[in-house]
Amino acid sequence: MTVREPAVEAAEPSLEREHSHIGARLRERREQAGLSLRDLAGRIGVSASLISQIERDKVNPSGSTLWALVRELGFTMGELFAVDVAEPAGGPARATAAPGPVVTPGERAVINLASGVTWERLTATSDPSVEFLRVVYQPGSESCPEDSLVHHGGREYGYVISGLLGVRIGFDEYELGPGHSISFDASSPHRLWAIGSEPAEVLWAVVGRQGDRRATGA
Repeated sequence: MTVREPAVEAAEPSLEREHSHIGARLRERREQAGLSLRDLAGRIGVSASLISQIERDKVNPSGSTLWALVRELGFTMGELFAVDVAEPAGGPARATAAPGPVVTPGERAVINLASGVTWERLTATSDPSVEFLRVVYQPGSESCPEDSLVHHGGREYGYVISGLLGVRIGFDEYELGPGHSISFDASSPHRLWAIGSEPAEVLWAVVGRQGDRRATGA
């Protein structure tokens, strides 16, 4: 099997899920880079219409499309989560006081992917050193298509809370159940997916992704 990084689909699956509200940040970064919708679409291999819908929070991107946008626009993944500001009724957004160290379930910043995967950031703010996440893979969901494994800088660490998680690293595949953990060099092409009819809930950390020149746009 030929591994490439990452091929993206021309259209997103149409699952009814809460929108991730990341469109404004994507649009702002695209405009700062002086790219039109058509320019960006051509660079990552999707339609300008799809990017427009993502920027207007009409559809959630797939994991492959989101990763391609992050690389092309020079984001870190942590920067895509909800900004750390408060928006009072009738007024503009304003910076909040410095957040404390505790994040309750209702305070987590969330990104929903079209494929049925949910990422919840477990840090109060974006942390440039680590992406610390609770990830839920709904039955049938995957981090990327089987023929488009992803690789990037850093190392990944995972712990399965419930359900069964499939992990492919290069040509090796693993089935992880509750209590199983895994760590690997993220420069190896990899893919994750839910196995069976139950969601797979995992704790996941990515350390050192910001050192990847492809991820920072440098």
